[in-house]
Amino acid sequence: MTNANLLHVGEPSQLGKVEIAPDVLEVIAGIATTEVNGVSSMRGNFASGVAEKLGKKTHGKGVKVDLTENGVLIDVYTVVDYGFSIPKVAESIQTNVRQTIENMTAITIKEINIHIVGVHMEQNPNQDNQENEE
Repeated sequence: MTNANLLHVGEPSQLGKVEIAPDVLEVIAGIATTEVNGVSSMRGNFASGVAEKLGKKTHGKGVKVDLTENGVLIDVYTVVDYGFSIPKVAESIQTNVRQTIENMTAITIKEINIHIVGVHMEQNPNQDNQENEE
């Protein structure tokens, strides 16, 4: 990994410097997103889906971090539970991700873009049993 792909935190001291990989921010943002009430799941790519089927938990799934000259941009791709206000859930995700990353890393995020890619419909467990009995 090259230094261009790392975020420098604070000023170098006598003890050395602190660098954080973008993957770390993806994991933090992913966990912070799943903590929000109304978030059903995260939407990842094909590789993260295969990794989960093989038993590997991918906490950064559904999160993309871009390091630009203007700052750090985060895109979150998520599925919301039916019945929740999408604007309120999205705002809660933005707030929780921003606070969590700033508290853990002291990195200021320029943008957190929320992409709602689906709505999860809660299935009634009794409905499944009735369909199976018929």
